[in-house]
Amino acid sequence: MADGAEAGVQFVKLDEGRLERYRRAGYRVLGEHNHSAVEVCRWTKSRLRGERNCYKSIYGIDSGRCIQMTPTLDFCNFGCPWCWRPFGPFRHKAHGTDWDDPKTIVDEMLRAQRELLSGFGGNPRTDKAYFRLAMRPAHVAISLDGEPTLYPMIADLIKEINSRGMTTFLVTNGTMPHRLREMLEKGAIPTNLFVSVYATNPEEYVRVTKSVVPDAYERVMESLSLLGEFERRGSRTVIRLTLVKGLNMKDPEGYAGIVNRFRPNFLEFKGYAWLGQSRQRLDQSASPRFEELKKFADEVLRHTAYRPVMLDSVSVIIVAVRDEESWRRNVETAKVISRLPGCPVR
Repeated sequence: MADGAEAGVQFVKLDEGRLERYRRAGYRVLGEHNHSAVEVCRWTKSRLRGERNCYKSIYGIDSGRCIQMTPTLDFCNFGCPWCWRPFGPFRHKAHGTDWDDPKTIVDEMLRAQRELLSGFGGNPRTDKAYFRLAMRPAHVAISLDGEPTLYPMIADLIKEINSRGMTTFLVTNGTMPHRLREMLEKGAIPTNLFVSVYATNPEEYVRVTKSVVPDAYERVMESLSLLGEFERRGSRTVIRLTLVKGLNMKDPEGYAGIVNRFRPNFLEFKGYAWLGQSRQRLDQSASPRFEELKKFADEVLRHTAYRPVMLDSVSVIIVAVRDEESWRRNVETAKVISRLPGCPVR
């Protein structure tokens, strides 16, 4: 299948005005073809100020050493109203038939991260030893914007990052299962593979995500069917539920059925946060309070064997684990990656 046609998208380049708006918002746009970007995560800033870590600490991530990036800036086949990102007029269109190669993206990503963090070196609240450590990134979250598996070389990008001694956390909407199969074929195994699930049936899937892919639900189910193979190859697998009151925060038995069918290592319940551009699309009441999220999570978990291992009221997120073996392996992996020397940035 062709990259654009299969995803329900067309090809068009981002204009300079749009790129400049991203730059003013704190993004560093990378490469010759302007389809990749880095932005410093709020939790990276928090750690550099000596404050709390991201909830991903449960997976061994130190946010101060984590790069938040995307190879698909402003390019997604969904138009989820809860997304805090700005949607351009060509959200469902690629950035041209030319793509930067993975090595170029990673080289520029590392340079940009160092430049973006450089100002923290002179901040009196920044621990100087920790700042030097942050200059050697150890983790890459491929989750900043857009749908990363629309980048045709996503498998090679993951291999390139892994080859630099960094972990990879890939968050995908699951609509490109053949890209996940290619990752398996090429041995491009992310440290964590997150597949977001937004509804429990085909009709609701297209309605709530505003997908341009009419068979989005079927594609997601196909992607979920690959989780077992990724787990066998060493990846920690995660189903993430982003829940919005009045939209998709319903049918707990339906979500439990999906979880029981595909059995990821972890299940995450993420309450929608009324932030960024989503405030122009949704009312603040769509954002569940932590107590509401927990009540819904309890209803889902009642129909599974999963148990909660993290309840984070600040991030409004609950993480549950499948079984003791998944937890044991997670703890072992977390210990290893927490000691990674990281990648020097030159």
